[in-house]
Amino acid sequence: MKKEVLITTPPFITLGQLLKEEAIIGTGGQAKWYLREHSVEVNDEPENRRGRKLYPKDTVNIPDEGLFFVRSRREE
Repeated sequence: MKKEVLITTPPFITLGQLLKEEAIIGTGGQAKWYLREHSVEVNDEPENRRGRKLYPKDTVNIPDEGLFFVRSRREE
C-alpha cells in the first residue's frame, strides 16, 4: 500500500514520529523496539534509528505496513 505522509512541522519529521503518526506503534517509546524487531528502509537503505530525520521526497518502506512518501504541505 502506498501512502503520503504530510509534514505539518517543517522542515522534517523523525522516523519514530512517522511510526506513531501512522499507528504502526502506540507510543514513541515503542519505536526503538519496533526498529530492532522489523526491517525498515529509508530511501532504499536499511534504517534502525528512531531519530532519523525524514524530509520531503523521502520514502519509507515498511514491509507488511506499506510504502510511505514524505511530503510537505507547502508542496500541495
